[in-house]
Amino acid sequence: MLIRNLGNKLTWCKFRARYYSKESVSKSEEQCRVSKIRNIGIMAHIDAGKTTTTERMLYYSGSIKNMGEVHHGNTVTDYMEQERQRGITIVSAAVTFNWKDHRFNLIDTPGHIDFTMGVEQTLGVLDGAVVILDGSAGVEAQTRTVWKQADRYSIPRIVYVNKMDRADANFHMCLESMESKFEVTSLPVQLPIKNDSGFVGILDLLTLDKIIFDKNTQGNKILREKLTETEDGFLLERAREKRRLLVDKLSTIDDELANYIIEQESLDDIPTQVILNSLRKCTIKGKGIPVLLGSSYKNIGVQPLMDAVIFYLPSPDLHMKAKLYSCFEKNLSARAFKIIHDKQRGPITFFRVYSGSLKKNQKFYNVTREKQEQGGRLYAAYADDYEEINEVTEGNIGGLAGCKFTVTGDLLTSGPTMVSRAKSVLEKIKNIDDAEKEKFFAAAKIPDPVFFCSIEPPSLSAQVPLDNALQELEREDPSLRVTLNEETGQTVLGGMGELHIDIIKERIKTEYKIDVDLGPLQIAYKETVVKEIKDTFVSQHKIGTTNHNVNVTMSLIPNYEGKDLLLFDKTKENASNIADIHPKVMSAVRRGVVLALNHGPKLGCPVIDVGVKLHWLEVGRGTSDTMIASAISQCIRKMLEQAGIILLEPIMKLEVVMPEEYSSRVMSDLSKRRAQIQEVTVRGQYKVLRALVPLSELMGYSTTLRILTSGNGNFSSEFDSYQIMSAVEEQEAMKQITGF
Repeated sequence: MLIRNLGNKLTWCKFRARYYSKESVSKSEEQCRVSKIRNIGIMAHIDAGKTTTTERMLYYSGSIKNMGEVHHGNTVTDYMEQERQRGITIVSAAVTFNWKDHRFNLIDTPGHIDFTMGVEQTLGVLDGAVVILDGSAGVEAQTRTVWKQADRYSIPRIVYVNKMDRADANFHMCLESMESKFEVTSLPVQLPIKNDSGFVGILDLLTLDKIIFDKNTQGNKILREKLTETEDGFLLERAREKRRLLVDKLSTIDDELANYIIEQESLDDIPTQVILNSLRKCTIKGKGIPVLLGSSYKNIGVQPLMDAVIFYLPSPDLHMKAKLYSCFEKNLSARAFKIIHDKQRGPITFFRVYSGSLKKNQKFYNVTREKQEQGGRLYAAYADDYEEINEVTEGNIGGLAGCKFTVTGDLLTSGPTMVSRAKSVLEKIKNIDDAEKEKFFAAAKIPDPVFFCSIEPPSLSAQVPLDNALQELEREDPSLRVTLNEETGQTVLGGMGELHIDIIKERIKTEYKIDVDLGPLQIAYKETVVKEIKDTFVSQHKIGTTNHNVNVTMSLIPNYEGKDLLLFDKTKENASNIADIHPKVMSAVRRGVVLALNHGPKLGCPVIDVGVKLHWLEVGRGTSDTMIASAISQCIRKMLEQAGIILLEPIMKLEVVMPEEYSSRVMSDLSKRRAQIQEVTVRGQYKVLRALVPLSELMGYSTTLRILTSGNGNFSSEFDSYQIMSAVEEQEAMKQITGF
């Protein structure tokens, strides 16, 4: 840590003077400053080389003096003890560094599906992304997941094909894999150069240069030479051919380039700058994906990748999100994307400023929570290391201490009046659909957990410290769900997978020094109804001198997929009754609906895919809101029991990669696990099997797969959907949960 701080003292001083101080800065200089910022994320499947690539970027930018390695457990961004022990990224980490007069705010994201929420949290504040592929594997399961997430946020991206030093690496296969699975236009701007000793360098198709990296200087020395007819005849001809193909591809998605080619009447004499401009424009618009290559571990290709981030990915003022946040004009607008609890500094909220600026100790308004917050100290982030600063300006990322209410995804501004003004301005902005506008001010959507287990402290004296620890962890990780079972009095953890729950347990033990006990993992089943039903419920209670009377008629609608759970009967005889319901009473009705559907009658699991229609409601004078909500809830529970409840189980998308000789064993085992085989493909010497498998059948599958493949197989899984269980399977599930 001492070496890192000494090595970065000068760099941090530059950051403060150049990017955070606003004294004597003209408007044009401020605009120039924003244009030189790149807020990017590194995303990929597990073990594709995200953290190794990030470590090389920090090294070549001069931010660290020595490169760490994942297998040595000494990298900057994998700073948690669990990350270093397991060699995986668990939480997203932000680092800031300079490269060629530009500022990079880079976020290294998790690759394991259990921590996909860490990716989701950061995507909302990124302007661009680098997606890393394993050169021998192409597009893998988690790559598809992060790609879909990036699509939802319309994030421009470039692809870096890593591990090209491997004997089975295949750049052409990776390009085909991208185009077939993502339906995108891949734009390869480099080719690999190999000789008898293996992968040695890169061929730049734009400049027709060969770039050789000196192994003896850890890639610091780079030899860049023009290809010549005498020395590189075959290589030059191949490069020219691939360059023509690249220009031809670009012309199909860029009309301006197509017109230029028509004027020139040639694909060969297109200037490098013209191609570069076209690539940048197509990347920012999402029409094409530039593809680069290298081997981060062997120190080949990382510097050109950083150059590509500058060339192709947008600055904060060019990204499409700039249009959304323009409704705040020059006033403060910022988005929180991550929270950590530092032992010395307390909770630190990481945020991205979209307009205006945020100063230390400044008061601000949380739009999502509708609460005023008092900010504290401001920090520039360097993984688990921080430098205190005075101000975070437009386009930058920073950390803020002292927030009490703010959580991941919250929108921040200067005050409540600014929210009203921003909403009215946003309504007038064209080319943004209503769904985007509605989502802009809403809270972040958190996926439902698929696993549950009870958690207990070693003694009663540890209960309060455990509650505090869980409260902090839940605020850091929104995909962790902590609830109290009212019947048993137990604290219940909900998580995204076995590894997720296991990591939480380890963190409580190592960071909070509480030796907790976890109960057996339980599957997050859901309940639903099989037929439509209608019923009337009358509630009459006298409390003291007040009568509480409710008469309600409702129906349940199966296979319902709408957003609003509560529907209204609009027939002639009922419409007037519904229209006369007071907003305060309607609010109580909605509470009753949510309360009833949170716990089904069969196993107490949430009820999904069911709509509730209100036909008639009579409420006596003086009836309390609580009694109304209770009557609605009782009416729905009565109908649920009558309608016939069935269980739904979570189904996972499974991808298994194994040597071909083990494939028959693996397929035989999966057939016993109720798997539906979707696809079996060949990837070099490996077979890739994709299937849909019930989550209950994947408990402990990692151990089984290791045994079946003699340690040579690996798998990844992610949630797909909920499906109806057969009567036998349902009975078995109920027996496991209830014991009878």
